[in-house]
Amino acid sequence: MALVRLIEYKDAPPRVKAVYDDIMKTRGVDWINNFWRALANDPAELERIWRSVKEVMAPGARDPLVKEMIYVAVSATNGCEYCTHSHTAAARKKGMSDAMFMELMAVVGLANQTNRLANGLRVEVDPQFK
Repeated sequence: MALVRLIEYKDAPPRVKAVYDDIMKTRGVDWINNFWRALANDPAELERIWRSVKEVMAPGARDPLVKEMIYVAVSATNGCEYCTHSHTAAARKKGMSDAMFMELMAVVGLANQTNRLANGLRVEVDPQFK
């Protein structure tokens, strides 16, 4: 259960409705997910985060699927169940297969393991990497 009220479209002030409309148009959907509905309790923060998401996730040097898969990896590593589900669904919509997802999770799991080992062992950075 969310710690704040989820702002429904019908109850949203005009400033929030404008962001909701842009989210639906940009994503090609007819609904607003719970993250945005929770964030709508602070319209300025809603606008700021949506602007950042649109900018970073827009087409660029990286394929949109790759960007979503990076988001899945970070979400899984951070333990954000909501984000992991949300971005996995978005990545699947962009073409991620079960095999791609499993390979991604294998890389994430291995990276977490080796990162913990390197940190635990206090391994110094090689001069060539600097």
